[in-house]
Amino acid sequence: MLETLKKLFGLGPKVDYAQLVKDGAIIIDVRTKGEYAGGKIKGSINIPVDQLKNNLGKLKDKDKTIITCCASGMRSASAKMILKSSGYSQVHNGGSWYSLQNKIQ
Repeated sequence: MLETLKKLFGLGPKVDYAQLVKDGAIIIDVRTKGEYAGGKIKGSINIPVDQLKNNLGKLKDKDKTIITCCASGMRSASAKMILKSSGYSQVHNGGSWYSLQNKIQ
């Protein structure tokens, strides 16, 4: 169970987010439109977590690497679960958008 929680919250093995982005990963910011307007990672896509299930059509390639982010990491963990349960195979919880931004620069 501890391993499941670690994976859920992105606490497992270190992920090289900068390399994932260089390799073409999509960053999905799951904060609200207002939060996203206040600051974002350049090139990220804003799909609020409560609208994610209804917008999966925007993410056609289920094998494409996806990094989720939000304000703190909680909503991005939920988004990762939604995506994984919908058949997306390469999903990483990037946690806070601001922290993720620093990791990919």
